[in-house]
Amino acid sequence: MFQSQLFAKIKKEAPKDEPSVNARFLTRGGYVDKLMSGAYSFLPLGFIVLKKIENIIREEMRKIGGQEILMPALHPKELWMETGRWESVDDLYKLKDRQSRELALGPTHEEVITDIIRKHSFSYKDLPFALYQIQTKFRDELRSKSGLLRGREFIMKDLYSFHTGEEDRKKYYETVKKAYLKIFKRCGLPVLVAEASGGVFSKEVSHEFQVPTDAGEDVVVFCQNGHYSKNIEIADKKSGENCSSCGIALKEVKSIEAGNIFTLGTKFSAQMKANFTDENGNEKPMIMGCYGIGLGRIMGSVVEVHNDEKGIIWPKELAPFHIHLIALESKDKKTSKKIFAEAGKIYKKLSESASVLYDDRNGVSAGQKFAEADLIGSYWRVVISEKTMAQRKVEIKKRSDRTAKMVGIKGLEKISNL
Repeated sequence: MFQSQLFAKIKKEAPKDEPSVNARFLTRGGYVDKLMSGAYSFLPLGFIVLKKIENIIREEMRKIGGQEILMPALHPKELWMETGRWESVDDLYKLKDRQSRELALGPTHEEVITDIIRKHSFSYKDLPFALYQIQTKFRDELRSKSGLLRGREFIMKDLYSFHTGEEDRKKYYETVKKAYLKIFKRCGLPVLVAEASGGVFSKEVSHEFQVPTDAGEDVVVFCQNGHYSKNIEIADKKSGENCSSCGIALKEVKSIEAGNIFTLGTKFSAQMKANFTDENGNEKPMIMGCYGIGLGRIMGSVVEVHNDEKGIIWPKELAPFHIHLIALESKDKKTSKKIFAEAGKIYKKLSESASVLYDDRNGVSAGQKFAEADLIGSYWRVVISEKTMAQRKVEIKKRSDRTAKMVGIKGLEKISNL
């Protein structure tokens, strides 16, 4: 990608109505555009990162047997009436069409997935199975703020599993928990797996995947040795009290809930008659579980955790470009021509094995190019200038490093794999 052709332009100033770090850097860096409170457009750079998060999630879902589907965002009132949630869900967007049919914009898809399942005949031999989607959700959020961390329209991966019994569901629940930890690790996010209430779904505890950061709205009480971790709303211990397992003082930390997993049991299957036939020929309601991750929330959380005063520091797997190649002009036009000619060759070579953003712009100062590269936050920065050309070298630096080093042009392709 040539930076001169990149659609979104870098903004020097952050929007005055965006106090959160993720919204300020993502907007300034040309990743997102705010349409209104709680609704953002993903611009080319943001869309690249979003798709990388999506691909990581897909890879890990496939490994645990998840089969991808796509369900409608528009739901008939009748489905939600079956489960009693038409009136009980506060943040449900409701509307009427021109024929006065009442509809909802889906904030979640338990009713729809259960409706799909009950239209088919299943025996115990067909179970277990798991279906997931990556889709836009809508919630009438009163406190829509914090950039991508809390929105009215957002993208979520929701997985639903179906089982003949609790033992099998619990086993798969632990499998998903491990898959989630892999997803967050690949996205560069440290997480605390915190116990939380099962809410309206179940009397059993659920688990939240909490990212420690001051930008978070949740609070987790936890043991640094991993023996205790609970959302403060259900915690039976307070910060400063000793852990029952190892004796060290518990701590509390603000955090962002980036994912959660729930036991559904037969709450939806019994109400909506999503049954299977057991070994004795009897019909029984399926045992269900649900597992969610917010893609935009992952992106926002990564920016909240990985940044400095200059901008975003993307983890390797999420960086929009592996390499940001910068060509610096010389005061001498002939020398500049040689620099850009060499930079073009380097760009072509590196692009064979890595994603490269090439700052090919003329008339832009070195200071501006460096500042914009730091704000964008690609994994590697490679600089070619009159100084480096004289030594047949380039300057390379990881975005996360403080200092740069010089390497030979011929050996430059090695960073494609670093």
